[in-house]
Amino acid sequence: MNYIEVSISLETLKNSFKDIVVAELGEIGFESFIEEDNALNAYIVVADFNERLLEEIAESYGQFAYDFREIEQQNWNAQWESSFDPIEIGRFCRIRAPFHESDDSFKHELIIEPKMSFGTGHHATTRLIIRFMQDLNFDNKSILDMGCGTGVLAIMAKKLGASKVHGIDIDTWAVENTIENAERNNVEGITAQVGDAEKIVDSYDIIFANINRNILVNDMSAYAKHLKAGGSIYFSGFYENDISIITDAANKNGLSIKSQLIEDNWAALYFVK
Repeated sequence: MNYIEVSISLETLKNSFKDIVVAELGEIGFESFIEEDNALNAYIVVADFNERLLEEIAESYGQFAYDFREIEQQNWNAQWESSFDPIEIGRFCRIRAPFHESDDSFKHELIIEPKMSFGTGHHATTRLIIRFMQDLNFDNKSILDMGCGTGVLAIMAKKLGASKVHGIDIDTWAVENTIENAERNNVEGITAQVGDAEKIVDSYDIIFANINRNILVNDMSAYAKHLKAGGSIYFSGFYENDISIITDAANKNGLSIKSQLIEDNWAALYFVK
């Protein structure tokens, strides 16, 4: 299977836009991303490539410069391994790949191998949610990880004592990756399924939704409906400038804000029903 490699000039793409551009490209079918010194390379199956959609994203984020070419399938894991470094959230948590040495000086250590999934811990939004998690009581709590990606939040919740953990993601490879990473961390009892907010059936004590602003606002009523009274919900995946938009949508659905965290202009918000 051949791929299209889109090479985006980092000289023309503002650093503050880089993560959101990756998220936008993922929404239109790009499967893998590799950052080099002067370029961000993105890969998509030839049949899924739509230059018009790519141009629309470029126009939305400063008209960054890019070019593209067709290439043969690559060993994505080998490419990823060459650039993946462990992530540390204080001494509370260390997220590493299977090929990294273990470090027992951390309270928790997660082994994550992304299957082209979002959520290795490299992104500020994942780290922000984990920072919230270190102060939570998960004992016998039911957890929903909305947009589970690699499963890192689901796995962390289970390690911290959650009784029931369920993940939902729109991509099949993310659901597969969540289950594989749960097994890799010797964690049992995590379930995952393909879908969006319409797939939420049960009610939960705690919900994590690390997605993007538009989806969070659109699906806010579903999250609120399936959060138990007195339950906690944590949102991330959006910029600090979007806090008022998320807060307004949450308030309209009976959710009250308790606190927020900011990192590199990205935000995470904590609400209670």
